[in-house]
Amino acid sequence: MQVEKLEKIIGSDFYTGVPDSQLKPLCDYLMHRFGIDRNHHIIAANEGNSVAIAAGYHLATGKIPVVYMQNSGEGNIINPVASLLNDKVYAIPMIFIIGWRGEPSVHDEPQHIYQGEVTIKLLDDMDIKSFVISKDTTEDELEAAMIEFKALLSKGKNVAFVVRKGALSFDEKVSYSNENTITREEIIKHITAVSDEEPVISTTGKASRELFEIRENNNQSHKYDFLTVGSMGHSSSIALGVAINKPNTKIWCIDGDGAALMHLGAMAVIGANAPTNMVHIVINNGAHETVGGMPTVAEKIDLVAIAKGCGYPYTSSVDSLDSLDRELKEAKGRNMLSFIEIKCSIGARADLGRPTLSAIENKNNFMEYINTL
Repeated sequence: MQVEKLEKIIGSDFYTGVPDSQLKPLCDYLMHRFGIDRNHHIIAANEGNSVAIAAGYHLATGKIPVVYMQNSGEGNIINPVASLLNDKVYAIPMIFIIGWRGEPSVHDEPQHIYQGEVTIKLLDDMDIKSFVISKDTTEDELEAAMIEFKALLSKGKNVAFVVRKGALSFDEKVSYSNENTITREEIIKHITAVSDEEPVISTTGKASRELFEIRENNNQSHKYDFLTVGSMGHSSSIALGVAINKPNTKIWCIDGDGAALMHLGAMAVIGANAPTNMVHIVINNGAHETVGGMPTVAEKIDLVAIAKGCGYPYTSSVDSLDSLDRELKEAKGRNMLSFIEIKCSIGARADLGRPTLSAIENKNNFMEYINTL
């Protein structure tokens, strides 16, 4: 189905959410039509954030907002849906558009399998009526579903369109870029060269995929790395937990700007605990690049100032490999929590692979190694 038809049938003029590769036609359409326009389209830091923004829109206008997300974001909306939107509380109506990753019987990555199994059940448990959009869903079927949804929305209920793989399309090409020249893969190669055999916790998406391939190409073991393939935004907290309990080992965290923004409060907790053996590196391309390249707000804020304000005793920002190498070497020898932001271009190799080890194998290998340190 053409995404323009979906937008017309829904009839809302305000969208907010977190980008999803399965919803790329919708995301590209919103960027093509609205760009980032606070009156019509806001990309949120996380899914709960988008629900609250949408609630404020409804309170101010009385109109129905739309929140889009990958189904992995359902966990982030449970609290605001149950304690803010629900018709037993404030009865704030909202339409969700949810990309169904890990749908049963459809091959997907391991972090999506269980989430895919419980996607509809979670919506049912949150009292959110759902309608599944497939490749063969007709306009008439969608319009009939929307008529039913409007009756529920008028009672302060919430509803959701769950989008199967390939169900939506958008013909216009939308590209995303910035002025930075260093690639993320180059940056990670330089990090691994300095970190050597010290443990690395890497964030969700292409960063972990690139780290895995770099180890393969270098004939290095994968036991040094914990690849945070799911739970976007939590790699720095995982690294904190490891660093506190391995105080004599340098712990490296490879983070992304979208992930760091998703749970920004984690930086306050890291700064307050200030493990002297942790290096927190944020690769900042100002984009949700793994799911298509839509922008984050990271280019409009000062991550270094935020880290400093959160209590990181050492902070820096670099935009070249030479300055990155200098900062990495100094951080390796520094007995102090360090924060390094590195400005990065948008894009990755077209032939970038995925980890060939299972998530369980990755965990077990990492735990066996780190318990020898």
